[in-house]
Amino acid sequence: MEKGQISVQSENIFPIIKKFLYSDQEIFLRELISNAVDASSKLKTLAARGEFKGELGDLIIDIKIDKDANTLTISDMGIGMTEAEVKKYLNQVAFSSAESFLKKYQDDANIIGHFGLGFYSAFMVADRVDVLTRSYKKSAKAVKWSCDGSPSFSLEATKKANRGTDIVLHINDESKEFLDEARISTLLNKYCKFLPVQIRFGTKTESTWEGEGEEKKEIKTEVDNFINNTNPAWKKRPASLKDEDYKSFYNELYPMSQAPLFWIHLNIDFPFKLTGILYFPKLNNSLEVQKNKIQLYSNQVYITDDVKEIVPEFMTLLHGVIDSPDIPLNVSRSYLQSDSNVRKITSYITKKVTDKLAQLFKKDRENFEEKWSEIGTFVKYGMLSDEKFNDKAQKFALVKNLDGKYFTIDEYREKVAASQTDKHEKTVVLYTNNKQEHFSFIKAAQGYGYDVLELDNVIDNHFIQHLEYKLDKITFVRVDSDTADNLVQKDEKKESVLSEKEQEKVKTIFTDAMEQLNGAYIDLKALSPEDHPVQITRPEFMRRMTDMQRLQGVQMGDMPESHNVVINSNHPLIAEKLLKMKGEDRRKEFAKHLHNLARLNQNMLKGEELSAFIAKSIDLMK
Repeated sequence: MEKGQISVQSENIFPIIKKFLYSDQEIFLRELISNAVDASSKLKTLAARGEFKGELGDLIIDIKIDKDANTLTISDMGIGMTEAEVKKYLNQVAFSSAESFLKKYQDDANIIGHFGLGFYSAFMVADRVDVLTRSYKKSAKAVKWSCDGSPSFSLEATKKANRGTDIVLHINDESKEFLDEARISTLLNKYCKFLPVQIRFGTKTESTWEGEGEEKKEIKTEVDNFINNTNPAWKKRPASLKDEDYKSFYNELYPMSQAPLFWIHLNIDFPFKLTGILYFPKLNNSLEVQKNKIQLYSNQVYITDDVKEIVPEFMTLLHGVIDSPDIPLNVSRSYLQSDSNVRKITSYITKKVTDKLAQLFKKDRENFEEKWSEIGTFVKYGMLSDEKFNDKAQKFALVKNLDGKYFTIDEYREKVAASQTDKHEKTVVLYTNNKQEHFSFIKAAQGYGYDVLELDNVIDNHFIQHLEYKLDKITFVRVDSDTADNLVQKDEKKESVLSEKEQEKVKTIFTDAMEQLNGAYIDLKALSPEDHPVQITRPEFMRRMTDMQRLQGVQMGDMPESHNVVINSNHPLIAEKLLKMKGEDRRKEFAKHLHNLARLNQNMLKGEELSAFIAKSIDLMK
């Protein structure tokens, strides 16, 4: 038996101390299985070049748990190591065998590891690690390497029937969770689901049925449990895939999810290597629950779902896979490192997504419009957060009016320019975010011949401000806003049927009737007799501020919301009935009831006030 000391160079020792090398202990399984995949890939490369002439056989990686012995074993049938290679690669920290192999076979090899530190992650969970290995070389003999996590190791001859490597982890007391089948199964599904070499973890039960009727019997059979798809859709040629293949792969990534709207297959070799599939999910007017679903891989090894360094913020709403060996990772692969390649990759992905949307809009606008309720959130979010995307998206971003017709921004401006331009030459876009609640205001606006948009998306409040900032001479006004009546052209404005003295009297009656205004302002307007006698409107600017604060979770407290009480001086109930009533108390009671009708229309009557209003209405009917 040979005894010795592992060679540790001072410049390589940090941050590989076992407690600090990786951010999560569970990463050890990914690293060790990646090494096993590398060993298998190396053997395939040698066989393809004629340097290995033996039988490859089934290159399967086995994961085994022995609870009695407190061991977890990762076994491969790959290239194996000679005694000299064990001394070279296991006893010199950060001397990567993958690195040297890549230099020799860089045109053929597809190797995951580059750092040479992954093996030492085993010591985060193990008191001792045994490596039993036998090289593919005919003359090589099997050896066993053992280490307890200190610089001391032992190396001795052993017996091993097959080529390849067994890594046996003697799990420490703090890490017994990694002797649980369910825990390991979860980690394999997370990190190794798409590795290119088959991974077997125990067995599973499959059921078949024999016979018919009462004779029908269920036959249960134990079969090998292979946990990974070695050839996922993103590694295949797009021409070989059908729509059903893409949908099936989406379901593999996100079981039980709604089918995606459409997808983009990424495939580029220069100036960097990148493959992947990005899906447009059904967002259902939501943001946060859909984010961080893009999975980043490096040569089919799962790295992270935090890809904000690779894609712009708004694209984190997309789902799918990005796989690139050229994305720089830190030594633990836990964090991305920004460099010129990352910037190029970001630009490439952004362009592909933008071009896809533009192409869909141009090629089949009807289909694009049908999907707009789902993709509109993504496009608007992109326009808000990315300058370059905003400029291109102006051509395919849509708005929808209450007739269900879609328009680009430019198309809509042209449609309403003649009738909805104010005295400052601004196009005034009327909209509603709740067509049921704003029904009476919508009806009044349409009565004047105005068009109304439906903008009820979760981010539309931000979106309209963005458009006002970016575009020249356009303003968005909610249909119940106090500024909506500015649209009425001068020649359409009506004269009040009341004298100035009568108008002052009406205002006094309402002021007395309302007692406490609670943030309200009374305003008389000469509207159409068909309009409501009393309306409640909100200052557009104040309303937007309130909506923004609510969206950001800011507590408004008990402060009353600012609003205007608009009295239609031309309505018969005001011009005739109210002023002709005898008795101050009757006039005051009638004015209060009209005000409450307007409040009811705005959902402002609650609890005791609502009950009192209903009772009063019943009395009036009597």
